Amino acid sequence: MEAFWISTGVVAIAEIGDKTQLLAIVLAAKFRRPIPIILGILAATLLNHAAAASLGYLVAQWLTGPTFQMVVGIAFLAMGAWALIPDKADDDAPIRSTGGVFCATLVAFFIVEIGDKTQIATSLLAAKFDSIVPVTLGTTAGMMLANVPAVYLAEAATRIVPLQYVRMAAALIFAAIGLWILAAGMPDGMAG
Repeated sequence: MEAFWISTGVVAIAEIGDKTQLLAIVLAAKFRRPIPIILGILAATLLNHAAAASLGYLVAQWLTGPTFQMVVGIAFLAMGAWALIPDKADDDAPIRSTGGVFCATLVAFFIVEIGDKTQIATSLLAAKFDSIVPVTLGTTAGMMLANVPAVYLAEAATRIVPLQYVRMAAALIFAAIGLWILAAGMPDGMAG
């Protein structure tokens, strides 16, 4: 359960103000049909994060020991720094729907999530917890916690909390996890 809850919390906070949340707002404003948008986000996230968690799990099986712990810890610290950089909406690429709102959302979210902070965090969390399903379900739950309100509240969602504070909170959480992993991976004589 720890893998699920930590994955949910990390992604829910990191997702606020992310480009996929901005995409959810754009889709909601464009189509004004929240249910197919939410279902498209859910399906895209499950597919994308299952692949990311599987990759993280496989890498964790291949690489082990203190060096791997250091790599994962440093990667979380890098994620913390990356969380401070604002994402930009791609206004030049309008979303066209030939297969309906659900398909437009599914394809757009899946593509936009490739290489995104939350996808990389999913891989790292799966490597840390040595688990695919709880991490995938947790990161998907985190995405939904952040994006469902954005769909329903559209533009007002970004005015609730200043995004700079949300980015700082996400950066601190990623950095804390990175430091925790690094400290846990140190030999006993070096940790204290």
